[in-house]
Amino acid sequence: MKTRRERITLLLEESDHPLTAQDIAEALGLENRNVVFEDIEHIAKSLKREGKQILIRPATCGKCGYIFSPKSAKRPSRCPKCKSEWILLPGYLIRRKGKK
Repeated sequence: MKTRRERITLLLEESDHPLTAQDIAEALGLENRNVVFEDIEHIAKSLKREGKQILIRPATCGKCGYIFSPKSAKRPSRCPKCKSEWILLPGYLIRRKGKK
């Protein structure tokens, strides 16, 4: 039986499009998507040894289109530009370094 992080890694490696924490939680039957954010940060560190990386589609504001920095895997709570809380979740993929 694979660990939760191994299942997340496999899911992100096999996906054709970026998956959000919500997508991952639903695919794995997890009730709390916040644990997915923590796992993604840990997975990103572990992948470096394997020559892989997590590609992040940054979170964006659904109201004004502001694009958040992809430095953090966590979901922002509010747009710094327009103060809207309509935030589109970041998406994640895993690929070999040099491939996109």
